[in-house]
Parts: sequence; structure tokens; C-alpha cells
Amino acid sequence: MNYFNQESERLLYRKLHEADIPLWTDFFIDNNLLHFLGLDLSKSHLELATGWITRQFQRYEEEGLGHLAVIEKATGKLIGMSGIIPRELEGNSYFEIAYSFIPSYWGKGFASEASQQMKRFGLENKVANQFISIIDLENFASQAVARKNNMEIIFNSTYEGMEVFIFASEKIK
Repeated sequence: MNYFNQESERLLYRKLHEADIPLWTDFFIDNNLLHFLGLDLSKSHLELATGWITRQFQRYEEEGLGHLAVIEKATGKLIGMSGIIPRELEGNSYFEIAYSFIPSYWGKGFASEASQQMKRFGLENKVANQFISIIDLENFASQAVARKNNMEIIFNSTYEGMEVFIFASEKIK
């Protein structure tokens, strides 16, 4: 099992590095979906990117999981992040399949490919027997990605002050 070195058809997945911080600032530019993420949007793009990536370094150390850099094989460019993230929600522990992509890479199937890879890795390596995705009620694009990953809404909740759907994969028995 090497969580930090994965591959799918068009994408490579690796640990994030400090050198990725300036590249990740592109995620915050012309992104009309940022309000779905519960971020402090008064911060600069660099501050947001630094905070996001630094949090992943903590997750790597504490949990052995977290967002991975998603690299497009054809170009070698960082185009997004995806990963498995432990979450506490309504007193229960879950593993979330999470994904975020730079806006210029939306609509190309990369989020679906990445989320399916994370679920496949998690199941094959027995990280959990069920995965969730926490998605804002109005984030229709992410809801479509979850559905393509064979997930369905199991309940509504509040997460970081936002009303969300909790999508889940079928439990493996």
C-alpha cells in the first residue's frame, strides 16, 4: 500500500510539497465555488494556498492520509487535489473522498477519475468499508461527481456552518 504514490488513466497522485503552494493559488482565481468550502475568503490567494497545503502536511503526519497533488500525465501540471480524509460528523467517524480542481480543469472528468481512484485505493487497501463525500446542497457539480462514484445521499447535515448532503458509497459486507 502506497497511498502517496498512485496512478489512474490520466492522472498521477503524490504527496504535496511546499513548492506546490504558488501553483495552488490558481485554485482560488476565478473560482465561483469557493463559498462551498468554508474558507476565510478575506485572505489572499497565497495565504489560502499555504493554509490548505500546510494542513495536508499535518494530516500526513497525524493520519497517514490527506489531499494528494493530482498531476495530469499529459502535461506534468498540478491540476487539483484529491484524497481520503478522516472526518468526525455528528459524533461518528468517517473517511471522506475529497476533491478540488483548478477551475480551468473543470468539466473534463478529472474529478470523477480522481474520486474513483481514491475510493478504489481505499477499498483495496481496507482503509474503510464505506466512504462519504460532504457536499454543499447547491454544489451540483460535486454532487454529479459523487453520483459518478456510485455514491448516494444518505442524510443532510451541517458541516462547518454549511448545510450539506452526505453522500456515501454502499457498505462492503
